[in-house]
Amino acid sequence: MNDPKKHPFNDYFELALYLISAGCIVYFWIHGIHQKAFQGVLIIAVLTMIRGVVKFTKIELFPALRFSILFFIFLTMLLANEFGFYGIIPYLDKIEHLLSGMILSLIGMVIYWKLKILEEERHSYSTTAIWFSFFFSVAMAGFWEIYEFTTDYLFGLKSQNSSLTDTMGDIICGTIGAVATSIYLAFKAKRNSITYFDALPRSNGSGK
Repeated sequence: MNDPKKHPFNDYFELALYLISAGCIVYFWIHGIHQKAFQGVLIIAVLTMIRGVVKFTKIELFPALRFSILFFIFLTMLLANEFGFYGIIPYLDKIEHLLSGMILSLIGMVIYWKLKILEEERHSYSTTAIWFSFFFSVAMAGFWEIYEFTTDYLFGLKSQNSSLTDTMGDIICGTIGAVATSIYLAFKAKRNSITYFDALPRSNGSGK
C-alpha cells in the first residue's frame, strides 16, 4: 500500500477542512445563523469519525481514495450546504450522488480485502469482491438518505427538499455510480490476474 507520509497533500487538505469548518462555526454563530454554524460542527464530526474508524479498524486508505473522500466532504458538506452552491451549480446534488456511488464501491472493496487479509486468504480478487463492493455502495446510498431525512426532521434542514422524488433520484444516481465502478473493476479483473492492491488506483511514484 502507499505510505501516507509520501502524500502530505491529503493531510493539508484535511487540516484545511477542519480550519474552514471551525471558522464557519465562529462566523455564523456570531451572526446568529445557528443552522450554518451547526453544519460546521457536522463537518468536523464527520472528519473526526472517519479518522477514528480508519484508526480503529486499521484500514489503510490509498491516497487517491482518501483524497476522493475528503473532496466529497468538501463538495457536499462545505461547498454545497455551507456556502449554498446548490443554487449555483446545476444538478450538483445528482453529481454528488454519482461520485458517492463510485467512492463507496471502492470503500467496499477495501473492506472486503481487509477481511480477506485478516483470514489470510490472499487470492486474486474475484466476482465476490465486486458484488460485495457494489451492494455495500448501494446500501450506503440508502443509509445516507436515512441520515439526510433524520437531520432534516430533527434540525429543520432541507437536504431532501421534502421530496420522495429527490430521495429516490439520489439513490438511483448512487447506484449508477456503483454500477460504473463495478464494471470497471470487472473488466480490470478479466484482463489481468490481479490482487486487490493492483486493482485500485495509485498515485505516481508510490510504493507498496
